[in-house]
Amino acid sequence: MDLDAIQAVSRNLREQVRHVVVGQDAALDLMLVSLLSDGHILLEGVPGTAKTLLARSFAHSLSLDFGRIQFTPDLMPGDVLGTNLFNFQTNTFSLTKGPIFTQLLLADEINRTPPKTQAALLQAMHERAVTIDGETHDLGTGFMVIATQNPIEQQGTYPLPEAQLDRFLFKHILDYPSRDEERAIVERHGHRTTMPKLEEFGIAPVATLDDLGEIRRFVAGIRLASDLADYIVDIIRASREHPSLQFGGSPRAATMLASSARAYAALQGRDFVIPDDVKALAAPALRHRVLLAPGAEIEGSDCDQVITQILEQVPAPR
Repeated sequence: MDLDAIQAVSRNLREQVRHVVVGQDAALDLMLVSLLSDGHILLEGVPGTAKTLLARSFAHSLSLDFGRIQFTPDLMPGDVLGTNLFNFQTNTFSLTKGPIFTQLLLADEINRTPPKTQAALLQAMHERAVTIDGETHDLGTGFMVIATQNPIEQQGTYPLPEAQLDRFLFKHILDYPSRDEERAIVERHGHRTTMPKLEEFGIAPVATLDDLGEIRRFVAGIRLASDLADYIVDIIRASREHPSLQFGGSPRAATMLASSARAYAALQGRDFVIPDDVKALAAPALRHRVLLAPGAEIEGSDCDQVITQILEQVPAPR
């Protein structure tokens, strides 16, 4: 595996997904960076912006087993993880696995279920394992969660707890498509009202699970110079001291930003990280980890504006 091969996988992935999904290139790029740096991603957008279709196309193009959980207010943790059921014929308990036992899990509308059920994902996202009745079950090194949520001001939503948000490498905000993109969507999908079948578009897998494992190992070896490590730490520490923020990024935010910057650099064709890699990923890596101070919120500031200010204030290495 080398940089040319990694770029080829990225280029072919975009080509395949674009057979189905119009636009949303930024979301697709962040999903790939998340996958290659062993992270998870939270997609936020109003209904109808192709969040589910994008996740399904992404999994199909990379030959990943795809599982989906539709989060609802009455969903229980056992519905996510599975449960041990007693077999009267053998007088033993056997595990009925839940939908979390997959390679790419779509946690659809995750903020429509209470925190108790959201917490069922915490161990899985951090350790790639789940514990059921005291026994730990491995989910595999390639396990990834793509969660979607509606904007929190919509009815019937539960804000995700900080511990849950901190498990996500990125939070990406999906905007409405441009007029040209929306017209292309109507032309491509305007003859149906249901979710399109991916088989109709001839999507071909561009990589195998073994290929992705090789890419991850290559990405882990991308060079992060000591001054870049200092730069990442200074950004995170500045977020804790900024007057417009009540809470800043955690040490986990620093390690995740460093890991994702390595993957981003590889996708740009480099075997070393530069400051622009860190800057490109700072907003999606931090916007869900920082909390605005009440005064800044009243003044109309948002997290992305504050992150931009921090990037302008922290000197980048030359």
